[in-house]
Amino acid sequence: MPLSGACFFMLKLNNIEVTYLNVVRVLHGVSLNVDDGLIVALLGANGAGKSSTLKAISGLLHVEEGEITDGSIEWDGERIDKKNAEQIGKLGIIQALEGRRVFEHLNTEENLMVGGYNRSDRQNVKRDLEMVYEYFPRLKELRHNIAGYLSGGEQQMLVIGRAMMAAPKLMMLDEPSLGLAPLMVEEIYNIINRFNSEQKTSVLLVEQNVRIALSIANYGYVMENGRVVLDGSAEFLRNNEDVKEFYMGLSAVGEKKSYREVKHYKRRKRWL
Repeated sequence: MPLSGACFFMLKLNNIEVTYLNVVRVLHGVSLNVDDGLIVALLGANGAGKSSTLKAISGLLHVEEGEITDGSIEWDGERIDKKNAEQIGKLGIIQALEGRRVFEHLNTEENLMVGGYNRSDRQNVKRDLEMVYEYFPRLKELRHNIAGYLSGGEQQMLVIGRAMMAAPKLMMLDEPSLGLAPLMVEEIYNIINRFNSEQKTSVLLVEQNVRIALSIANYGYVMENGRVVLDGSAEFLRNNEDVKEFYMGLSAVGEKKSYREVKHYKRRKRWL
């Protein structure tokens, strides 16, 4: 049964440009789509523009003195690039920020309840709390513990669970694997995949860990220097020689490649 309020829409970015402080342009004509109920991965190295893309969608650019200076963003056919973060959140577009930003002095359950604060269907919030605990049994065990004392993996579970509590129609996750042990990363990604499959909630996933992201994504976009340089199905990207070499560290024959003895290397022309 979907989380209360769940329904299905499409997100479209049409050639958006983002500038900070009226000077620094970080996105240069980015276009992408998130179709109903799919997991879409936004991939690339640190500084590629992935987080700025999410903030452009969620309306959080102004916090860092950024703005969309060209292009448009549509949600279910309606332009949202002029709306503020609160208005966008009420549409069901929910972002979990990078860095496991919990309310450190609140306990686990209080943090989760904050996620449902703006919901109009208050009678369903408690029901959805139990649903989140079903996805994250560890959070139920820790529901009375102060969030600031949770481990990094537990805090990551908490911020994702808090996003779930908002009954998202599109859940945007920024680097959910960052700084976590491999087993914890695998567990969290299994839960994201299960949530998407069972609740039919669209997911836009920002990741540097290309391998784990493409293990659950339906479609992906690769960004470099504020531009989308490649996109395709997850299977296509997994098998793409450039993606394997530059983002997975694999050579054409599937062996790990070392650059320790190489001063520099150039991408193939179609990446430029």
